Amino acid sequence: MLTPQEQAGLIWMREEEKLARDVYTALYDTWKAPIFNNIATAEQTHTDAVKTLLNRYAIDDPADGTAIGIFINPDIQALYTSLVSQGDESLVAALTVGATIEDLDIADLQARATTTADIALVYANLEKGSRNHLRSFSNQLQASGATYTPTHITPAAYDAIMSSGIERGA
Repeated sequence: MLTPQEQAGLIWMREEEKLARDVYTALYDTWKAPIFNNIATAEQTHTDAVKTLLNRYAIDDPADGTAIGIFINPDIQALYTSLVSQGDESLVAALTVGATIEDLDIADLQARATTTADIALVYANLEKGSRNHLRSFSNQLQASGATYTPTHITPAAYDAIMSSGIERGA
C-alpha cells in the first residue's frame, strides 16, 4: 500500500514528465533543433515508466487521453504555457527552458524520494535521465556562448552534474 505522498508523487511526476515531452515537442516544432526531438523521445519513455507504476497501483492517470499541452494540474498547465512562451523567444531561450525543466525535474524527484523499491528504481532512472538531459542542454547553451544558472537545484549540485559523465539507466 502506498502512502498518500507516494500516490501524489506519482501523479505529479506523470504530468511533469509529460510536461517535459510536450514542451520539447513544441520547441522542436519552432526551432527544429534535434536536441528537442531526441529528448522528447526520451521523455516519452519516462512518462511511460511512471504510467506503469500508476497502473500497478491502480491510481488514476492524470495524463490519460490528454492532448499535447493539456494538463489536469493547473500549476503544470500554467508552467507549460509559460515555458513554451519563453522558449519561443530565441533558440538560446529554448535551450534555457530545457535546462530549467531538467533542473526542476531533478529537484522534484529528490523531494519525492521513497523507500518503495519499484518507485525508487523508476525515480532513480528518471533522475539519471534528467541529469543527462541537463548536461546536454547546458552544453548546447555553452556552445552558443550562453550559460545556465540552476534555479531549483543548488549550484554545487549543478557543478557536480556538469563535471560527471553520461549515466546509463538500470
